Amino acid sequence: MIVTTGDSPADAELRRARQIAEQAGIRLVPRSRTSIPNLFSKYGAEAVLIVTQGKVRLFRQEQPVLEYHPSMGYVRAKRLLRGEPDPMIDASRAAEGDSVLDCTAGLGTDSLVYAVRVGPQGRVCALEASPELSVLLREGLSSYEVEKSAVTEAMRRVEVIHADHLDYLRSLPDDSFDVVYFDPMFRKPVYDSSAISPLRAFADARPLSVEAIEQAVRIARKTVVLKEKKGSGEMERLGFAPDGRSHAKITYGVIPID
Repeated sequence: MIVTTGDSPADAELRRARQIAEQAGIRLVPRSRTSIPNLFSKYGAEAVLIVTQGKVRLFRQEQPVLEYHPSMGYVRAKRLLRGEPDPMIDASRAAEGDSVLDCTAGLGTDSLVYAVRVGPQGRVCALEASPELSVLLREGLSSYEVEKSAVTEAMRRVEVIHADHLDYLRSLPDDSFDVVYFDPMFRKPVYDSSAISPLRAFADARPLSVEAIEQAVRIARKTVVLKEKKGSGEMERLGFAPDGRSHAKITYGVIPID
């Protein structure tokens, strides 16, 4: 992956692009009015991250462009702030001050909802195996602003880590987090979503391993939660009990610890 800017970048864009490159350990290249298709061939890049004023966009050849947006996470976050229920939060029993490990962050929708729920005294750690998505998510959460200041503040509190979830889980001591959460990419899409379709090109499509769940049980203090497609068989394979608060075509499974 390479990082570049728009054709005529302002100083702030250049500084931000340079900072992203340094933090992620990736190459910063001059745009020099080079077209996006030519950037791939000129630098032999598999992905191109373009920094413009107020936006960071991720390109892969012959794939839709991907950029950070809280999407339904913002809608759900506002509902939580109004005291309305959320099936994921209800299943996990996450409470103010809790720590949450989101093992499959993607674009951080669920991490954001958890960050609103646990509040400033809590902690949300979002793992993302894709180096491209982890950079995009970190930059999006650190810069995107919404009308509700409490939600913007929650975005800033999410800690994004580029890591394979199984490796990370193995590295943790027992009882490290209150809640461990999994939302693996469905092998067959449930919704024809413009927000999810571009994500599939970068996401890890491997099924969860039994060992990952065993490690999650070891490090969780309260619950391990799995979001899955109804009837997929993953709940049964991995030892989760559906919590009964399912909706539409997805459901949440829970392994209670306490």
